[in-house]
Amino acid sequence: MTAPAAIQFTEADPEAIAGFAGRVTVLVDSDGKLSPLTRRVNRLTRGAVERCVAGAAFAALKPGDALDLAYPAGLAAEAVQVLKLDRRAGADEARRAGATIGAKRPEGGNLVLAGPHPRAHELSFGLALRDYDFADHKTAAPKAKGPVTLMVSKPEEVAAAAGPLAALAEGVFFTRDLVNEPANVLTTDDFAARLAAMQELGLEVEILEEEDLAELGMGALLGVGQGSESPSKVVVMQWMGGEKDAAPLALVGKGVVFDTGGISIKPAGGMEDMTMDMGGAGTVSGVMRTLALRKAKANVVGLVGLVENMPDGRAQRPGDVVVSMKGDTVEVINTDAEGRLVLADVLWYAQERFKPAGIVDLATLTGAIIIALGHEHTGVFSNNDAFCDSFLAAAKAEGEGAWRMPLGDAYDKMLKSRVADMKNVGGRPGGSITAAQFIQRFIKPEVPWIHLDIAGTASVKSDLPLSPKGATGWGVMALNRLVMDKYETK
Repeated sequence: MTAPAAIQFTEADPEAIAGFAGRVTVLVDSDGKLSPLTRRVNRLTRGAVERCVAGAAFAALKPGDALDLAYPAGLAAEAVQVLKLDRRAGADEARRAGATIGAKRPEGGNLVLAGPHPRAHELSFGLALRDYDFADHKTAAPKAKGPVTLMVSKPEEVAAAAGPLAALAEGVFFTRDLVNEPANVLTTDDFAARLAAMQELGLEVEILEEEDLAELGMGALLGVGQGSESPSKVVVMQWMGGEKDAAPLALVGKGVVFDTGGISIKPAGGMEDMTMDMGGAGTVSGVMRTLALRKAKANVVGLVGLVENMPDGRAQRPGDVVVSMKGDTVEVINTDAEGRLVLADVLWYAQERFKPAGIVDLATLTGAIIIALGHEHTGVFSNNDAFCDSFLAAAKAEGEGAWRMPLGDAYDKMLKSRVADMKNVGGRPGGSITAAQFIQRFIKPEVPWIHLDIAGTASVKSDLPLSPKGATGWGVMALNRLVMDKYETK
């Protein structure tokens, strides 16, 4: 997998600055005040930093942005990066500042003069997140990048604070790698094997094959994958680091490794993007990896339904009726509304087996949520205000956009079927809401539940502050924060 940059934290060493050959980054408050290490660079460059800070271009910078002074006199560095970041900056600003560094990590490496900045650990996290580059399928050798060193006042303390964030970065990278992989590589077998390999981190991983799913009665999930050569699977991951008898939080992800739409086939234009239709399963996997790496003191189970939706002589047809594990029957009106069928069975199984304290499902479920919220926010649906508020607070704390959407009986009535207990689509109006209403039918009333429609946030076409274009890893940070805030023993 793609590994985050290794970041070293060292004591401030003014004498080592002059000979560093890569990029030297200095931090400057918005009021222009220079730290002791920045003053050292300013003296070596004969006042170049001070002149830069006094100029209109620096004044116009937003917090976290930077100006480059190329090949400065008095230093061996190829550039001095003058980064605007106040000492009172919050975590979000510090991460964005780090991302400004990570977006341009050079061959000679980075020397970041963070000094006593209280958010140095967050700075390093943002640097790691933005430094991501998925190049597994390019034949050219990747561009070499040099090491990253942060000079800080208390390196051991900063390294300790950065440790859990490094685990979080690895979880985000794991999710991004999964979502970026092409479907001829990330088959259901390959996906399951990657998750099974996480047993070496201490996760308990179990793979349910098609015969197991048939025995459990997962007719909704199996119907989606019956036209594919790739076998459908459910992978169950358990991390039980909390109190022995405490009910776990359950995370459930849609893992459609490729979605043609099935018999209700999608248009050719843009279908290549459907390699990301397993984004929900990717996020669940990244969260579970993070929890294992940081040895979280919480009980969390992650379940992912892995299928491929293909047109074939055996494929599910519009008008078919399938029987879910719950026992409810579903008339399949549109085979391209397949993710909710996968979730229906996995969610019911998660509740029956684990009796969770709460359950969160994630899915790249509807194009309708992109029409409603664009690529800035994930759609959030819930049956429990307190649970939902906790998640929204976690997402806000991590800078991941999330917006609560409504549920209601009027939308539920749109799922009425003439021949079965329900149909799998409710028409174009309120498409993301009727999809959530369908999923809610497979949630027991007493179980706090959140549905996250990540169709607009799992993968994007342009660079974001903390990630390059492509897979974002949205949700790993927010769900890790939710676990920390609500489920972890102190």
